[in-house]
Amino acid sequence: MKKKVIVGLSGGVDSSVAAYLLKEEGYDVEGLFMINWHDTTGVLKGDCPFDEDVTFAMMVARKLKIKLHQVDLSGPYRQRVVDYMFAEYGRGRTPNPDVLCNREIKFDSFASEAFRLGADYIATGHYCRKETIIKDGTEIHRLLAGVDGNKDQSYFLCQVNQAQLEKALFPIGGLTKPQVRTIAEELGLATADRKDSQGICFVGKVDLPVFLQQQLEARTGRIVTIPPEHKLPSWEDGIPSSDITTDHLREMAAPYIFTPADGKTAGKHNGAHFFTIGQRKGMNVGGTREPLFVIATDIINNIVYTGEGQSHPGLHRKGLFIKSNEIHWIRNDLAMNNGDHRDYLVRIRYRQPLQHARLFMREEGCYIIFEKLQRGIAPGQFAAWYDNDELIGSGVIME
Repeated sequence: MKKKVIVGLSGGVDSSVAAYLLKEEGYDVEGLFMINWHDTTGVLKGDCPFDEDVTFAMMVARKLKIKLHQVDLSGPYRQRVVDYMFAEYGRGRTPNPDVLCNREIKFDSFASEAFRLGADYIATGHYCRKETIIKDGTEIHRLLAGVDGNKDQSYFLCQVNQAQLEKALFPIGGLTKPQVRTIAEELGLATADRKDSQGICFVGKVDLPVFLQQQLEARTGRIVTIPPEHKLPSWEDGIPSSDITTDHLREMAAPYIFTPADGKTAGKHNGAHFFTIGQRKGMNVGGTREPLFVIATDIINNIVYTGEGQSHPGLHRKGLFIKSNEIHWIRNDLAMNNGDHRDYLVRIRYRQPLQHARLFMREEGCYIIFEKLQRGIAPGQFAAWYDNDELIGSGVIME
């Protein structure tokens, strides 16, 4: 009897080709379209016509001769993704809703609905791969980067667990985007030339301050510019030794703290919680030789601190810290214990090239110290660590 796979058919080219490939492999394939958002407040309609997605999904299902189901997951999506996003911005942190969407919706709520419909597996159009190995008699599922370095989406799955991976398939992980487009064109799929979606997962591209003002109040505050000569810690390139003290790790991972006396007022903003570290747009401050970038925010006093130019020292840090209760291991068999240290490749945002770093596990959490200074480390984002092309674990950046 054929194994049933339900594909998250989104109306995009990637999930369309994923469904086709699974059908070619002999699976009993059905599609499931998720309705995750109804509100259009702050959504830039011309940039991401998400309301057309279901039409494209229906056309693909008809072309591939597969059944298409629909499910409204807007309730759990709002509670577990969007409300979390509002709360994090309100604390002055920068969440990644795409990572949360995969953990909380695609591989949880969506999966539950798919299994209710009789699925043996679920499948998505992510550019990543799964490999199953046996270690000490136990089955272990490895999450690997997609072969297309320009489209690898393993980072977005950095919070999934072994139980979720066991029932997941990633049919296009071994293909490049151009190959996927070619397959879709040869099949005559309606999604062949459709642009990739942008912005917040299942919401679309948004005017972030307008979107956030649904729950976060705008408050006028100061923009303070910190001069480049302001005294900051000076860290050399290189990985710290394994016998480094915890106090020194705390120093290397600490965020920069500024006061209004450290710089000069350059303008006004509508709320420090609308800004994130490394941000360039939205400040409307002129008269500088180079663009201003956000280097810190003070939510309590409603101050945004900026530095002029990409090379401003306030943009670059040596390390970061993840609380123990925020550390997630995809490979539980490789979890580190208090006092351990281990070298991994790390990224702190999607599409960032992997960076050499050493992880130090302490009782309070994990300190990640990089070989080279990193630009724009933002609290609330996820740091993910890899062993070559295998994603091992991840965690929310605390500070």
